[in-house]
Amino acid sequence: MRSNLAIPSIGGGAVFFSLACAIAALTGCATAPLAELPAPAAPAAPAPPVPPPAQRPAAPLPKASTDRVVARDQHFVVYKPRSGDTLRSLARDYLGDAERYWEIADFNGIRAVEPEQTLVIPLQASNPLGVFSGGYRTVPILAYHRFGQQPSKMEVPVASFAAQLDYLADNDYRVVRLRDLEDFLAGKRALPNRAVVITMDDGYASTYKYAFPLLKQHGFPATVFVYTDFIGAKDALSWSQMREMVASGLIDIQAHSKTHANLAYRLPAEGDERYRERLDTEARVPREVLERMLPVTVDAFAYPYGDASEILIERLRKRDYRLAVTVNPGANAFFADPLLLQRSMVLGDQDLEAFKAKLHVRRDVDLR
Repeated sequence: MRSNLAIPSIGGGAVFFSLACAIAALTGCATAPLAELPAPAAPAAPAPPVPPPAQRPAAPLPKASTDRVVARDQHFVVYKPRSGDTLRSLARDYLGDAERYWEIADFNGIRAVEPEQTLVIPLQASNPLGVFSGGYRTVPILAYHRFGQQPSKMEVPVASFAAQLDYLADNDYRVVRLRDLEDFLAGKRALPNRAVVITMDDGYASTYKYAFPLLKQHGFPATVFVYTDFIGAKDALSWSQMREMVASGLIDIQAHSKTHANLAYRLPAEGDERYRERLDTEARVPREVLERMLPVTVDAFAYPYGDASEILIERLRKRDYRLAVTVNPGANAFFADPLLLQRSMVLGDQDLEAFKAKLHVRRDVDLR
């Protein structure tokens, strides 16, 4: 008997068996009788009993959709959508968070819910490390500085930025928050297949004037790293602008030091103790100021000029910073150092093809 259910490729024998049971219920097919299976060889000695692993209880079904559920267990729900169902509504009802819609989309290989298209809703995240046969997932972090009307190396034209966001949206890239990487790097959380992070450095007013409206149009989140001595200057963001951006739920404000000095290098005649004190100030002050003035939790740091050192990393770790970004180009796999994340700078004199080349979302490995 044929079914219109597409079976995604996932790992884990127990999960395969669980899904197979769901598919059997869907298609009306029966499994082979136990009598037809070959008997296993008797063990040399009886093994001690092993208690079954604790399993998370299945979430209760939404009352409005129980009639659309074909089968379910603690791992999956097999569901036949009704008119009006969306990926976000299903994620809200079954996963408890509409923003996890991509888990249903990626698992079924779809971009939207189609009527009468039977779906498998994974109740528990699979493959949090993003490791596949022949490769593994990587997450590019894009770094911007200024935005304007005329192209220059450090100023991205507004039209170019708009085209870049359109490209991400049209080609099924998923813009995620920088802080989502923390659980991904710890092996606790899966990320979308084509996850991308957007960041902006320094805190120029053009971020609010030009970039923020375009991000809102797409619903894309971004992290803005500001150095606090710059706030309120002629060409800088104001506190009121930052409050508005944070209130949107899309923009996070994080630390880019106090003065924007290159913290990987000592000042002339600066000894060990004085150097550590200066690094502590550059890490401590922006957190104190930003958390006092804005409804944010500061636990991410962008190295001025992208330069880090062992002493600087040690001071950030001592100050409980959880993520830190460089401007070393590349993308980040699950084994990346959370305090040395790679970022690719997006420059104003680069075209869309150069932008596309920065979107490394998978690294292939030749296993031959």
